[in-house]
Amino acid sequence: MRKTKLVLTAILASLICLGAVGCGGSGESGGTAGSSAASSSEPEFAAKDLDSKTREEIANLASADERLTGELENKTIKWLSDWDINASNGASTPTDLAIFQERYGGEIKYYQCVYDQRYDQLTNYINSDEGIDFFYAGNFDAFPKGAIRGMFVPYDQYIDLDSELWKDVKDINDSVAWKGEHYMAVVQMTGDNCAVLYNRDTIEELGFDDPAELFKKDKWDWDIFEEMLTSFVNVEEQKYGLDGWWFESGLSATVGVPYIGLKDGQLVSNLTDGNIERVQNFMYDLYNKDCIAIGVGDFGWSDKPEYIGEGKEIFYPVGLWKLYGVADEINLKGQRSGWKVVFGDNCMFVPMPKDPDSDEYYIPANMNSYCFVKGGGNPEGVAKFLDCKRLTLLNEDIREIADQQFIDDYGWSEEMIEMKNEMDELAMENPVIDFKNGITTDLASLIDDSGTGIRASGKGIQWNETLGALKDPVQTMIDEANNS
Repeated sequence: MRKTKLVLTAILASLICLGAVGCGGSGESGGTAGSSAASSSEPEFAAKDLDSKTREEIANLASADERLTGELENKTIKWLSDWDINASNGASTPTDLAIFQERYGGEIKYYQCVYDQRYDQLTNYINSDEGIDFFYAGNFDAFPKGAIRGMFVPYDQYIDLDSELWKDVKDINDSVAWKGEHYMAVVQMTGDNCAVLYNRDTIEELGFDDPAELFKKDKWDWDIFEEMLTSFVNVEEQKYGLDGWWFESGLSATVGVPYIGLKDGQLVSNLTDGNIERVQNFMYDLYNKDCIAIGVGDFGWSDKPEYIGEGKEIFYPVGLWKLYGVADEINLKGQRSGWKVVFGDNCMFVPMPKDPDSDEYYIPANMNSYCFVKGGGNPEGVAKFLDCKRLTLLNEDIREIADQQFIDDYGWSEEMIEMKNEMDELAMENPVIDFKNGITTDLASLIDDSGTGIRASGKGIQWNETLGALKDPVQTMIDEANNS
C-alpha cells in the first residue's frame, strides 16, 4: 500500500455538504452569516474565524505565490446552496476562502435554500436576474442536466485548464466536457463519497483483524467483508449488518463500471455489463444471509448510526461528511454532541472493499466541483475563488495550515487523515463517476428506486428481473438527453 505524508485537502466547507441531503432552511443570508450544513435549524456549534496570526501567514503565502494572478474589481460572488461556504457550525473559516479574502478582498454572499428545492429556487433566481454566480456540482445531479436545461454556462473563458494551477486536473475536467465545452469545474477528485465506518472494539470482539490493517495489506475485499458480516449478524440478538442508504451505490462502484457513464461526450448505459450483474448478485446474496439491515424486517427504514457506537452494528457505509464535524463537545444547547458520541471513541473507516475479481481498486469517487450559473454577475470572481481552492492543494505551506485546521476543527487522528489521503489517491487513479442522478428526475427516480431499481437486489429482488424493467426506458431517456 502506498505511503502518504500528512496532507489533507483544504476544501473543508465543501466536504461538509456531500451528505447534507434534505437539509437547509429558507431565505437568504449574506456575508459571513453562517448556516448549518447539516441542519435546517440553528447551528449546534458556534462558527470560528481564523486568528490574526494565521490570517497574516496565509496572506503572505498567497501573495508570494505567482500562480495567483490579477485582481478583482467586483469582490462579491453569490452562492446558492443548502450549506454555507463561510465559517459555520463549529468549523473555522476555510483556508481557501481565507486566501480569497486576503488575496483578492473577496466575499461570498450566501443564499440559503432547501436541498430538495434548490433547482426550483435557482430557476427563480435566474428568471429574476438576481445574478447567482455559482452552484455546487458534487452531488452528481447538476450535470449534464443543468447544461441541457441552460441553467449553467461554460467556464472555458474564465479558467485556463493548461495553467499551473489547473493542469493536474485538466484530464478529469476534459472527461466530463459536454458538447465540447466545460460546464463542471472539477477542483479535485476525492475518495470520500462512501466509506465503511466501523467500531474497532466490535471488530476486535469478533476476533477479526482490523479492516484498516487489512486494507494496508491489500486484503480488504468483498470476501473478508462478507465473512465479517456473516460472523457478526444475529438479528434475534440485535446484531445487525449493513446500515445506511449508500451501501448499494458504494459497493457497485467497486467493480469500476458506472450504471450511467460518459464516453466521448455521450451518455451511455452500462446496465447490461457483466460486472454490474456480478455486484448485484453479490448484494442479493448478502440479503439472503441477513447481512443487510436497513429496509429489511423489523429494522425499518430509519438508519441507526448510533448502533455502531453501541456495538449493535458492524458496518455503516456513508460519505465521510458524517465525520466532518466536531468530535465531542458541548453544543450551544448545553448537550454533548459530535461524531464520537454517535460512532464511539474507537470509530475508524476504510474504503469500500475491493472487488476480488478486479485488477484495479475502484472506489466511489466524489468530485469537488462547481458550475457557473447562467446570468451570474461575477464569473471572474468565481474563477478566482476556484483558483484559491486549487492553490490550497498545491502550495505545501498553505496545505499544512489547512491540515492542522482540519485536525483542530474535527478531531481526526493522523491515521484517519492518512486513510483519507489513500482514498483520495485511489479516486484520482481509478475514478468511478456515475451520472444516473444528473440527467432527469424521472431517470434518477427510476434507476435508484429501492424496490424496482438498482437497490432492489439488496431487498431480495433478483437482478435479471430488475434489468428487464429498467433497460429500455433508461436507454430511451439517455437517447433523449444525448440528442437534446
